[in-house]
Amino acid sequence: MNRKLFDYIAASPSPYHAVAHSAETLRAAGFLPLSEGEDWDLTPGQGYYVTRNGSSLIAFRARRDFSGFLMTASHCDSPTFKIKENAELTGSGCRRLAVEKYGGMLMSTWMDRPLGIAGRVLLRKGSGIESRLLDLGGACAVIPNVAIHMNRKANDGYSWNPAVDLLPLWGSGEEKGFFRPTLAMALACREEDILATDLALYNPQEGVEWNGLLSAPRLDDLQCAFSGLTAFLAAGESGAIPVYCLFDNEEVGSQTKQGAASTFLRDTLERVCETLGQGEKYRQKVARSFLLSCDNAHAVHPNHPELSDPNHGVKLNGGVVIKYNAAQHYTSDGVSAALLQLLCEEAGVPFQRYANRADMAGGSTLGNIANTQVSLNTVDIGLPQLAMHSAWETAGAEDTSSMVRALTVFYGKSLELTENGLALV
Repeated sequence: MNRKLFDYIAASPSPYHAVAHSAETLRAAGFLPLSEGEDWDLTPGQGYYVTRNGSSLIAFRARRDFSGFLMTASHCDSPTFKIKENAELTGSGCRRLAVEKYGGMLMSTWMDRPLGIAGRVLLRKGSGIESRLLDLGGACAVIPNVAIHMNRKANDGYSWNPAVDLLPLWGSGEEKGFFRPTLAMALACREEDILATDLALYNPQEGVEWNGLLSAPRLDDLQCAFSGLTAFLAAGESGAIPVYCLFDNEEVGSQTKQGAASTFLRDTLERVCETLGQGEKYRQKVARSFLLSCDNAHAVHPNHPELSDPNHGVKLNGGVVIKYNAAQHYTSDGVSAALLQLLCEEAGVPFQRYANRADMAGGSTLGNIANTQVSLNTVDIGLPQLAMHSAWETAGAEDTSSMVRALTVFYGKSLELTENGLALV
């Protein structure tokens, strides 16, 4: 399972690549593409997927009679350095790239390692534009540290200035005009046809499994994205419509046209209901729906266990994590957490409960944001990992399979409203 996870991560150096690779996987399984700008004609029993901005994707299987929707949501973006449009910097005999931070990362982990560049390039196409994926591969940039001899405080809690210390080195030389010709060569196009870019750095190192653990770049949140897609394709039929969601821009708040705060999920679910002749019952279908917001969680750090809540620290290889927050940065409540517990018990996978220390602020994720557009029962879950938002993260080798098994059982269910509660049947 982890070998397939590493392959998925390697094929997903940017959100655009993650969506393209996921779409290719869905097509290979018989799913058909839909366009938001065209009419939909859905055939019961057929699988479909739709993308927005080339960086978010929603897939589902259509059925005529359905109780509601059973959904998982993950994100495909990770903290990185976005390359600015006027990218070239020169001086001191070196060529560098102008970048800015995307998301909150552990900046030191990006230094002194080979870095790749990937994303999309917008090309002139007649009177319009064409979007092309680009991956320049590994070892095309590096962010060099200052030698200890020149920065004696480097090991004393040094603070990096991203506008000065974290500019990637492209190569030697003083002349400008080096970056776009490289893009044009890689795309086999004319330089003057490059109109705009959405490119960023990424860590090209391949994932490894070792001593019961695994390490790889972008585990947050491609580990959950892979697990959800694998379970979605493996699950059997149920009385509900299964939905797989992959959103962009979670690391910067999701407030984009393709993020979890957008209308993308609501638009898709409404169109599914309308096309299948259930448009007037959309609200009833949503009331009988359930969302698993899947985003990784902080494992207890072996060198700093004091940073975890004493009763809610989660461990590597401890299984699926249910995430709680009193301020509702996580959506888990008694009802949704109880259903998730029953689900894990049926799947035969371990589960654990996570909450921040009461004196430490935590992050937020997809569930509470998506709920502002589609209000339904939701639980926030994830897998435990170390060094979240590092360029190289570590997790338990057994946990990917646990998540896949739990989500596979979930996708084979439907949600029933009972007199005093809910049931996944």
